[in-house]
Amino acid sequence: MKKIVALLLLTLALGSCGEYQKALKSEDVAVKYELAEKLYDAGKYSKAIRLFEQIAPAYRGKPQAEKMFYMYSQAYYKTKQYYLAGYQFESFASNYPRSEKVQEAAYLGAKCYSMLSPVYSLDQVDTFKAIEKLQNFIDTYPNSEYLPEANKTMRVLNDKIEKKVYENAIGYNTIMDYKSALIALDLFIADYPGTALKEKALYYKLDSAYHLAINSVPEKMEERLQVAKLAYTTLIRYKADTDYKEKADAMLAKIETDLQKFTK
Repeated sequence: MKKIVALLLLTLALGSCGEYQKALKSEDVAVKYELAEKLYDAGKYSKAIRLFEQIAPAYRGKPQAEKMFYMYSQAYYKTKQYYLAGYQFESFASNYPRSEKVQEAAYLGAKCYSMLSPVYSLDQVDTFKAIEKLQNFIDTYPNSEYLPEANKTMRVLNDKIEKKVYENAIGYNTIMDYKSALIALDLFIADYPGTALKEKALYYKLDSAYHLAINSVPEKMEERLQVAKLAYTTLIRYKADTDYKEKADAMLAKIETDLQKFTK
């Protein structure tokens, strides 16, 4: 019995394969479309894509074009080909502005770029592009059913950019370029006033100001020590029981000691 079932399945598979190959070689776009739709409905998106690619130019402007290009876009999305899916969804939204699928297509087109966004430590070109695309969607469709999801994705992307900017800033501290670290950390704190990383940023600002000061030439040391002292005060005002309190207090003690040299 098992052998009979296996033989039937093999026969069906071979028949299906033969039908697919025949459609690929056929010059009849209607045959290709019919099978592409069947494959799409069956979840065989990669095979459907090959047929959609063949018939797309011929179907532009035809009554079935809207449905075909929607399936074409979705097939790319389902197979995680996000660059191609993003392009197709954006093209769909542009070509069929009255379609009932236009908001979905516009949202998924923007979302595709967010799916391409890498981890924060890598180049964030695609992240910035995704933010731009999602913001455009939000501005265009402020009452869309996809708005909550779009806003949620935006927060994730903005958090990633925020972390990237922070890591770049403290990177200067790591390589002991303290002057650049101070500039970068000041910009980070100004640009992200509500950041969850503010305590860390303020500490590294103190650390950078401290090391810049104690390693300064005599004519610049007093001014830089005062900057470091102010950085300490800012950190403690922000969070008196900061996790960096012990280290910060040790730096302040050294700062106060060195400042006494300039009061004599």
